[in-house]
Amino acid sequence: MSAHHLIDAYLGSLHHRLPADVVSELADGLVETYEHYRGQGLTPDTAARATIADFGSPDLIVAGFAHTALGRRIARTLLFTGPLVGACWAAALLTTQPWPPLMLSVARVAVPTALFAVVGLLVVALRGPYRRIRAAAFAASASLVIVDTAALITLTVLALPFTGFVLGAATASALRITLTMRVIPRLTTAG
Repeated sequence: MSAHHLIDAYLGSLHHRLPADVVSELADGLVETYEHYRGQGLTPDTAARATIADFGSPDLIVAGFAHTALGRRIARTLLFTGPLVGACWAAALLTTQPWPPLMLSVARVAVPTALFAVVGLLVVALRGPYRRIRAAAFAASASLVIVDTAALITLTVLALPFTGFVLGAATASALRITLTMRVIPRLTTAG
């Protein structure tokens, strides 16, 4: 598609690190810039080098896309709000009785395990390569929807009294479910 082998090599280095539609858009810009330089009388090699210098290194391009990735923004939000939702549930657990002993035993193992996995996915979404950001954020978001839904179902099944802390925890989970469900479709289509 490009007009020069240096630009082809540049695009090739981006091809494995960014979505195809992003690379295609960059290719259009590279070709346009290359043709601009050629129109100014530069040789093909000089025009290609100048074009690549204008765009920056492939690492810089990938880092720029990763920094602004939707999955990364979602991961930051979930990591920031997670402790708040967790504190609501901790307060509800500590102030509402009686919790069945079997449920407490299961919760002591299942909840920290699930949350540890979610936090791991969110860290990948924050620090991982660009192509993994979206998948990690999607998996973490879907997992949190499941955890929050399980917590709300548990409240319903146990018919716990809706004290202030229980109501706060239920509201926090319901709000997180609603907001997370709104962004999950964007994670499946975002570049």
